[in-house]
Amino acid sequence: MTKPVEKNKEYIVDIIDNGASGEGIAKIDDFTIFVPNSIKGESVKIVIVKVLSSYAFGKIIEILKHSSNRIESDCNTYKRCGGCSLRHIKYSETLKMKQNSVQSLANKMLKNKVQVEETIGMENPFHYRNKAQYPIGNDKNGNPVIGVFANRTHEIIPIDKCLIQNERTEELAKFVFNFIVNNNISIYNEKTQKGLIRHIVTKIAIKTNQIMCIIVVNGKDIPNEEKLVQQIISNFPEVKSIVKNINMKNTNVILGQENMTLYGNDYIEDKLGEFTFKISPLSFYQVNPIQAEKLYKLGVNLANISKEDVVFDLYCGIGTISLFLSQYAKIVYGIEIIEEAIIAAKDNAKLNNVNNVKFICGDVEEAFDELLHKQNVIPDILMVDPPRKGMDRKSLDNIMQIKPKRIVYISCNPATLMRDLSILEENYFIEKICPVDMFPYTSHIECITVLHLK
Repeated sequence: MTKPVEKNKEYIVDIIDNGASGEGIAKIDDFTIFVPNSIKGESVKIVIVKVLSSYAFGKIIEILKHSSNRIESDCNTYKRCGGCSLRHIKYSETLKMKQNSVQSLANKMLKNKVQVEETIGMENPFHYRNKAQYPIGNDKNGNPVIGVFANRTHEIIPIDKCLIQNERTEELAKFVFNFIVNNNISIYNEKTQKGLIRHIVTKIAIKTNQIMCIIVVNGKDIPNEEKLVQQIISNFPEVKSIVKNINMKNTNVILGQENMTLYGNDYIEDKLGEFTFKISPLSFYQVNPIQAEKLYKLGVNLANISKEDVVFDLYCGIGTISLFLSQYAKIVYGIEIIEEAIIAAKDNAKLNNVNNVKFICGDVEEAFDELLHKQNVIPDILMVDPPRKGMDRKSLDNIMQIKPKRIVYISCNPATLMRDLSILEENYFIEKICPVDMFPYTSHIECITVLHLK
């Protein structure tokens, strides 16, 4: 088949839509071309950078007709780091794009037509991340550098100011980096696997303002360790935990499994709604707690729980949703495969004097099945918050068999959400699909869906 475009050639195209990652979509003789950083309604001159069997990628040379939704980007590095792929678009328009993206998938994959609700956005969509992971390395000239990885590479882009990270923890990371450089502490080299300091990871509790600083090392000891700790706590009194994380494996995984607490507790505490949560180095906690609180409150309201209801919370993490649910239910069962998360969940229940929650460590597929068929515990209401791959078929079959009266499905991947809903809609009426903007200016979409038994 002859393709209508050639690599390194220039073309003028009209952008007819935006894709799932925010990229513009153009057509030449029905051949699809993806054009990053372009917006629906624009006319652009592009150069083709890659041609595949059924589509190609283009790069903008010149924008000939600008969209009214285009804004001047406030970040110099967003095109390279890939963190905020929608930084050139008005925030209100990004919310519409996310709604349209979910609606398009619903139209394609569901038998019963559902109107996707407007995306719930943030009042102030800046500096919302409570966790940051900064790689440390050397640039092409051998100079030490801290920043973020360039999109799809391991080249570190130095970042002066990131508009989605917390400003105070960004200062802390740079402070630790400068100490490392000034004290000639060696920096990890991915190619040779030599050198000590790999990453600086920071976590901040938005409500309590407590900060955790994690220094990831390829070894056991940090030179001038005590001096570093003293300088951190004297310059950043909000820091309540300093942890050395040991990761000596040749891996892309940032944190190793061994933690040594150098100062303070091995956790920080944050509040979400009325509850207090312990956040440890390895435990998952929602990156945008402002939006997470909206998401959980919406989920609890839509679940319409009564004091007679048995509720299952599948993929419960450190128990955030489970504790929210416990206020209204007879009993809540939380299931999670990560052992440290279940330990934290039990601690969080104890910390908040919650006695009607049982946490189970295990693979959801097996633990859910065992609760149903060996212990004969049947839920009235089901809350699920699976990883990007969605739910496993065995759990979906179990749901279809036991038929809980309501399901609240929280998803971080609209494609797998729609796949699972296409199975569940045989027995369930999809009452609501509502996107929640957990990651403003990025292409990520979180959705909350409510299903009622027919």
